[in-house]
Amino acid sequence: MNLIFSTGQGTILHHTAYESTGGRMIRSTILTGLGSLLCGLFLSTQQINAQSTYTLKPTPKTVAWGYYDAKAAPVLRVKSGDTVEIQTLITNSPKRLEEAGLPPDQVEQSLRDITDQVKDKGPGGHILTGPIYIEDAQPGDVLEVKILAIKLAIPYAYNAFGPGRGYLPDDYPYAKIKIIPLDEKRMVAKFAPGIEIPLHPFFGSMGDAPPESAGHWNSGPPWIMAGNLDNKDLVAGSTLYIPVHAPGALFEVGDGHAGQGDGEVDITALETSLIGTFQFIVRKDLHLKWPRAETPTHYITMGLNDDLNACATLAVREMIDFLVTEKHLSRDDAYMLSSVAADLHITELVDGNKGVHMMLPKAIFVSTSK
Repeated sequence: MNLIFSTGQGTILHHTAYESTGGRMIRSTILTGLGSLLCGLFLSTQQINAQSTYTLKPTPKTVAWGYYDAKAAPVLRVKSGDTVEIQTLITNSPKRLEEAGLPPDQVEQSLRDITDQVKDKGPGGHILTGPIYIEDAQPGDVLEVKILAIKLAIPYAYNAFGPGRGYLPDDYPYAKIKIIPLDEKRMVAKFAPGIEIPLHPFFGSMGDAPPESAGHWNSGPPWIMAGNLDNKDLVAGSTLYIPVHAPGALFEVGDGHAGQGDGEVDITALETSLIGTFQFIVRKDLHLKWPRAETPTHYITMGLNDDLNACATLAVREMIDFLVTEKHLSRDDAYMLSSVAADLHITELVDGNKGVHMMLPKAIFVSTSK
């Protein structure tokens, strides 16, 4: 029998032959059957061990400035199961950061290069690293994005608002920006004397391409392809499930946040540059209309719409569908459980489409075995 398996040095083809005469035939038949089973196990091991790890840094040729697009050219191709360390950039310009008091030597050179050299900008303002093409991802599939790790890339963040933007534009018809130092060792933001904010780094924008008919989709409003979700619960250890609408999925990520309050009311969070490690898995067994997520402690469904009531309605309906499909509850029990155990949160209010997410604790699903 031929057994294929992997080691740290590569793939090995192991061949064993047995005599097929007399009593040896029985032994050969038994071992052949066992060999088939072992071969399957070794093949699975080979697939796991064959997964590759990549690094993707932001350059003028590896970012999409302000859009998700099914026709965008991929900057990296990976296979399902592969891991990519992705560096993202703060969403601002060197000029504005320096005017806010940031020393010029603290402005990342990659941000200067991209600001100067990228001409295809907009309609949104986010600098997104990607897109990444995941082999075998097809429309109708789901892209499972495991957020394995997130770390700070720079020792500062900013928060800003501007005229006509944010949740209270009439109250603040002017622009203001504030540079906020980050203490990575203590994991706090020094907002002001006597005010320190615990850091919970996450990516505000993670998404794949929208349907081709949507064209150059603005990176601001989140939608069926996720995108600018601004969900502060999607920290390291969480998983995002995104419906695939274009071949290869075309994943992009950016809008790094060191922390944020639900709602993101002035339109920015603790905006910063982050480095994330992601594993991409193509799920042929899942079929979703809207993004979902889970953390180590909660299941999350989402509602995205320009109307807050519509967002809440969608988030609740998605939770009911999750409980019926994945936990095999009746629709009546799913509705009841959503009422007594799940929490609705306003994700964001300021990016075109608003967001509401519903969180259900995993701990309520206790084992019934004794």
